[in-house]
Amino acid sequence: MEHEMQFGVFTVSDVTTDPTTGRTPSEAERIKAVVTIAKKAEEVGLDVFALGEHHNPPFFSSSPTTTLAYVAAQTSRLQLSTSTTLITTNDPVKIAEDYAMLQHLADGRVDLMMGRGNTGPVYPWFGQDIRNGIPLAVENYALLRRLWDEEVVDWQGRFRTPLQGFTSTPRPLDGVPPFVWHGSIRSPQIAEQAAYYGDGFFHNHIFWPKEHTQRMVEFYRSRFEHHGHGAADQAIVGLGGQVFMRRNSQDAVAEFRPYFDNAPVYGHGPSLEDFSRETPLTVGSPQQVVERTLGFRDYVGDYQRQLFLIDHAGLPLKTVLEQLDLLGEEVVPVLRREFAALKPAHVPDAPTHAARVAARGGAQDSTVYAAGDDVTGRADDAREEVSVR
Repeated sequence: MEHEMQFGVFTVSDVTTDPTTGRTPSEAERIKAVVTIAKKAEEVGLDVFALGEHHNPPFFSSSPTTTLAYVAAQTSRLQLSTSTTLITTNDPVKIAEDYAMLQHLADGRVDLMMGRGNTGPVYPWFGQDIRNGIPLAVENYALLRRLWDEEVVDWQGRFRTPLQGFTSTPRPLDGVPPFVWHGSIRSPQIAEQAAYYGDGFFHNHIFWPKEHTQRMVEFYRSRFEHHGHGAADQAIVGLGGQVFMRRNSQDAVAEFRPYFDNAPVYGHGPSLEDFSRETPLTVGSPQQVVERTLGFRDYVGDYQRQLFLIDHAGLPLKTVLEQLDLLGEEVVPVLRREFAALKPAHVPDAPTHAARVAARGGAQDSTVYAAGDDVTGRADDAREEVSVR
């Protein structure tokens, strides 16, 4: 089912003690819980499930493609994405291969969000220097694009060994690589990169006041137009956000407060009330979430994807599944209707594989049919060796 705008959930994959019980789930529990959450998201009619990438405790999601492939096997409509894929410390060759493979297994229900992550020490763990964060993001992404767009790549750069006559396999499904979002909270360079390639820009929209989000999105839109991809209001924008709901808003605030106060990312700081006023965090009734979310359009314009963080800070799985029921029954249907009624005809729908294949003129088999031997991979050399003997 195609939707003009996509709604879904994302997870940062934290393993956090529940402050109300003192109990900490195991990694095994959280990994299984994330699969349950993804399946529930499809069941209640959401469009997208996105999973972060981290390589350190208290997070478990070091291999998002493994998890997303497992989810793909148990779902049929859900769009699978990341939040984020570390473009700086992953080898672009491995990203090209891993996500093309996932794309085939999931019948095209895959896109990904490039980002630099929020953990500084990850750079030396993967042999890089954090001071090269932006240059790494730029060079690695340029190579990734070529690996997906060109059958045979000769390449030389600053941060990895050169490539000679390299073909990334499998080739993208139907000849169309996964759609890419560039996720950033604070870096105009990443918004510029998204605009330069005509890719999507995703603003996490959790920690900062709306004026900051507005500036970042407006900058991306103006640069998207500058680079010739369409009018500013045709740029592809996604927003994050965090919600916690109960039918009665006082109940929501009372239940969520201990989780907020102890959350790894914003606990022990401003009060829940201050944070809710200054940022898009919405704790209250489904109606309040609807009104607040519809208000995002006032400062970012018509946009294509809205993802909510709902499983953070030690919330038990039962509670998260109740949040998904409220999203699916009371929030998203209203948002779909209202956003669709407001969206002008020239503003594009959320990108899907089917739509992008159609825009390319139909599916193409992009397989590279090459004979090769099992030592060098070069068929010509192998045949010459045989004929000399």
